[in-house]
Amino acid sequence: MALRGVWLISYEQGACGAVLFSRHYPTVEKRAKAFNGASYVTVPEDSVFLKALLFELKLTDPDKNFVEYRDNCSRINKTSVYALPTGGGDLWPVLAFQKSGLIYVCLPLVEQSLKPRPPLISISGISQAFALLSGLLVFINSSQKNEAEMSAKVGQLPSLLMQACPLGTPLDTDLNGLLDNSHVSTNHMQKQPVWRISTYKGKPQVNVCITEKVKSMQYDKRDVADMWQVYGTVTCKCDLEGATSNVTVSLNLPANGSPLQDILVHPCVTSLDSAILTSCSVDVMDDSAFSGPYKLPFTPPPDLFNLCYYTSQVPVPPILGFYQLKEEELQLKLTVNLKLHESVKNAFEYCEARIPFFNRGPVAHLEYKVSYGQLDVSREKSLLVWVIGQKFPKSLEISLTGTVTFGSMSKEQPVDPICSGSTAYVKLYFRIPDYTLTGCYADQHSVQVFSSGKPKISTSRELISSDYYIWNSKAPAPVVYRTLFF
Repeated sequence: MALRGVWLISYEQGACGAVLFSRHYPTVEKRAKAFNGASYVTVPEDSVFLKALLFELKLTDPDKNFVEYRDNCSRINKTSVYALPTGGGDLWPVLAFQKSGLIYVCLPLVEQSLKPRPPLISISGISQAFALLSGLLVFINSSQKNEAEMSAKVGQLPSLLMQACPLGTPLDTDLNGLLDNSHVSTNHMQKQPVWRISTYKGKPQVNVCITEKVKSMQYDKRDVADMWQVYGTVTCKCDLEGATSNVTVSLNLPANGSPLQDILVHPCVTSLDSAILTSCSVDVMDDSAFSGPYKLPFTPPPDLFNLCYYTSQVPVPPILGFYQLKEEELQLKLTVNLKLHESVKNAFEYCEARIPFFNRGPVAHLEYKVSYGQLDVSREKSLLVWVIGQKFPKSLEISLTGTVTFGSMSKEQPVDPICSGSTAYVKLYFRIPDYTLTGCYADQHSVQVFSSGKPKISTSRELISSDYYIWNSKAPAPVVYRTLFF
């Protein structure tokens, strides 16, 4: 995942255009020759590249409105990826888009032969190139008022890209963030990594937060299996003095915890036990579950960053429910039952169930009975909000029954082609602080810091719902979620 080149080009209608900035990476170019083989096309000089790009974007030769090979119906371009004809062949894939008189261009490395052209979705560098160009666009357009400021920003690009994309490998797309931390002396006695561009001065502290999001699709049907999945993110912020401070965070699981899988780590992680990376949720036959501890040593970037991501296959969803909706004459009868699993911490920051009604008029009349919590109707009269609060009762089960009648349909009412007739759902929203569904935790003793001074270490964790649906079991429901086994 690397870039062969980056360009910033100015263009005004009727002008010739000019390359304001360009950066080439010879080491990546050598890799391109090896990967592309006979299909390799060298990157031309900026003047040749500019002419080919402007022609491909239809910004030159205004008297030639139609060019056969470029404008015929077989070459309808639906993306911002282009092939530029050069003396040695077509240079592809060139990413380019225009904004406010500027053209932002990037050429990612393709780690395979270019003939036949591989699908864009298989080229990992495409998304990174778009991300870098987006960050460049934000940087250039932030507080830009005149040509002097524009020239100043262009002058800062060489040093910023050296930090954001060293040797052609994108590490950071927030150029404004890099600029805010670059006003320091460069006379460092210690050699520091490219992502640490400044040294912190102040009270040392380390913050580690584990956030797990649980997704679920529940149908309450024999022929359709319920689905649920946990996605975790470990976020860190390390304010430490010294250019080469090192930190090790250990993620731990209790005896009955669910092993972490599909672990992806930040580039700043210096070493990793191979057992951490072998557990994969896609492989049905995979029996290499590793229960930790998951030790992640790293040299931290100066800003908040995501240390790692993971998934996990927990045995049960935190809240199990069923939803029944029947249409009788001019009204709907609904029943919702929710049960909190006994192993889940019964201490919510918030918990509510939202019951939308699509393709109908506003709620005209509502009769209901709830065993716990409070039921409200939204201002638009198209949504019932069941506020459960911060705890389930001792029984851990709650229910809602009621009948709803509707007025005449209007343009303000929500419309959904999928949720037609009795096909409907309940969506849950909740957050449980100081809890994870896998049991994963990082306490103060599991964080080791190797730097001058004794830092303050704080850790936290949380469980948040994400796309948590319970479909009406009395109607056909779209099966939009599959486990990773399929």
